[in-house]
Amino acid sequence: MELTNLLKQIEFIKEVDKLKYIIRKTKLLNSDRNENDAEHSWHLALMAVILSGHANFQIDLLKVIKMLLIHDIVEIDAGDTFIYDVNKSHSNTEEERKAANRIFGILPDDQASELIAIWEEFEEGQTNEAKFARAMDRLEPLLQNTSNNGGTWNEFGVNYEKVHSKKQVIQQGSDLIWKYAEQLINDSVEKGILKK
Repeated sequence: MELTNLLKQIEFIKEVDKLKYIIRKTKLLNSDRNENDAEHSWHLALMAVILSGHANFQIDLLKVIKMLLIHDIVEIDAGDTFIYDVNKSHSNTEEERKAANRIFGILPDDQASELIAIWEEFEEGQTNEAKFARAMDRLEPLLQNTSNNGGTWNEFGVNYEKVHSKKQVIQQGSDLIWKYAEQLINDSVEKGILKK
């Protein structure tokens, strides 16, 4: 049984290596190279470790880190959906559910159940941990776009209203980080890198 579980876990580890090949629309800070999903997930997890003291409430940091490391694994099958995509919803889809069941299902049953539950919790965004994790997920691309003179905002014609609306989720996780983020958004308008 132990060997069977180990083999399943190794198979999962090999499968999720594919996350390194899922290219996001956003570019690395101060760069013209697009970020991949593995880089994104790592960066968010580290951000959570560093910024967790600014959460609006007590959080289980390990759970937040797990959420951030696994939240985009479904994109191995479902692909990355740009948050400002006008043709495809960024919210949880049947395609993502199918991907979660397949990919996490590689693991032993207890681990598969745990990770599917954590992924669902992140998607629903109702718990304190999910709210903070989602704040990190919305903050990182904001930092990237402001460091790249508007980045994907300019590339895809995204305006202030859309950015402000999507980024407001940050406030659910941290009022202080939202205050900082909102100032970045307003500064971007003043600099002319985000259109009103």
